[in-house]
Amino acid sequence: MSTPQQAVGIVGAGVMGIGIAQVAALAGHPVRLLDARDGAAAAALERLAQTLAGLVGKGRLSDAQCQSALQRLQPVGRLAELADCDLVVEAIVERAEPKQALLRELDALLPPAALLASNTSSLSITLLANGLRHPGRLVGMHFFNPVPLMQLVEVVAGAETDEGALVAVERLAQAWGKVPVRAASTPGFIVNRIARPYYAETLALLQEQAGPPADLDSALRAAGFRMGPCELMDLIGHDTNSLVTRSVWEANFGDRRYQPSLVQQALVDGGRLGRKTGRGFFEGPAPRRAPVPRPASPPPICLVGQGPNVDRLAARLPGVARQAADWNGLRSAGFELGFTDGRCAYETGRALMDWLAHDSADALAVTHDVPLVHDLLGCAGLHALPLRDLPGLVVARTLAMLVNEASDAVWQGVCTEVGADTAMRLGVNYPLGPFAWRTQFGAGPICAVLDALWAHSRGERYRVSPPLRRAAFEGRFGECPQALTGRT
Repeated sequence: MSTPQQAVGIVGAGVMGIGIAQVAALAGHPVRLLDARDGAAAAALERLAQTLAGLVGKGRLSDAQCQSALQRLQPVGRLAELADCDLVVEAIVERAEPKQALLRELDALLPPAALLASNTSSLSITLLANGLRHPGRLVGMHFFNPVPLMQLVEVVAGAETDEGALVAVERLAQAWGKVPVRAASTPGFIVNRIARPYYAETLALLQEQAGPPADLDSALRAAGFRMGPCELMDLIGHDTNSLVTRSVWEANFGDRRYQPSLVQQALVDGGRLGRKTGRGFFEGPAPRRAPVPRPASPPPICLVGQGPNVDRLAARLPGVARQAADWNGLRSAGFELGFTDGRCAYETGRALMDWLAHDSADALAVTHDVPLVHDLLGCAGLHALPLRDLPGLVVARTLAMLVNEASDAVWQGVCTEVGADTAMRLGVNYPLGPFAWRTQFGAGPICAVLDALWAHSRGERYRVSPPLRRAAFEGRFGECPQALTGRT
């Protein structure tokens, strides 16, 4: 299926369908685009022609490539006109019933050797294949928006999907310049499942009145994320984001880890859907912070402890002395500012700051809004973001939950560790994958944050994934003894 001469049919001329059509046509395939709305396919191809002309004007595409691709794109008006396609991708509305009906029609129309693909972002491929005469040829082919720019394609296997069909789709994705990552057909696949905590933990912090949306966003942008969760939900649309969350929650039979948010539901109920309505968490662009001024009279500072947070802080404070201790952070004139280990400040007896997760960080959440805290972080070029004293603050809490969710996904056979890291970096532009974060911060400290969150809330939302708990045990005590592992 990877040879350019093979025809590709696409059903659905929306944003995703036309994006897939562009990629396939530029790769050399004859493409036939169908939409149930009269004239929609032709209108979409007219807009695509303008897009390609714009790429020519920017020097990203030659005029010959543009004209050749346009000649390969054809709008069609009937399903029967896709009968000789080698692959048909459905990209229609994200509801099971219409997708099933369409796929059954295509299954009856196409020759047995042709492939079927669904661009569903969360629906079960096993469910969609139910009732097909040839269920083995249906593969999930989940592209990410905007399709021409995003590299990732989740290649999703249903219970009946043939290995040959999966391999063919993976090779096709590679020929189209994409990076395929294989996933099992479980709710949310890889990206939409593992990404849930990025939104959910900030929504939970907002419900607990931890701090304003702008500060929570600043903390996570400082950790290397391109957009904070509040501005990202505004961009996605709160109705859409809430719907995906609810879909994953219901598909997991009400698992509390995926529970929808009252905060987000209130935004939806009030019509504050984000950028599409002009109002969400923010009205207009999310605010950004100016560089932090260094204090005119820096206080005396001593670095305390060890580990990645202290190492990253030491790089910002050259020449500062370092002391051994059973906690990590800064000391100044008897005042202690420690990195969070998951517990609240009142439990540790010292002021706390969030994890320093990125070399270019410009802000950190803190538990104490006092001048010395601002001066201490200012010496390191960091804004102090005072928040309510809650377990794990923002970055440590969010990263711990992302790592935990990824660990469960691998534990349950959804994907591999490499697949999870690749999918999250390429699908949602995370600065690192969850297993790279586990390596950086250690399974033990991540488990400690999760355990503190569980102790605070007594909620199953923060239960530790079994392989993450084991990794923490092995990291502390060495390889598990044979009696515990059952290995010979």
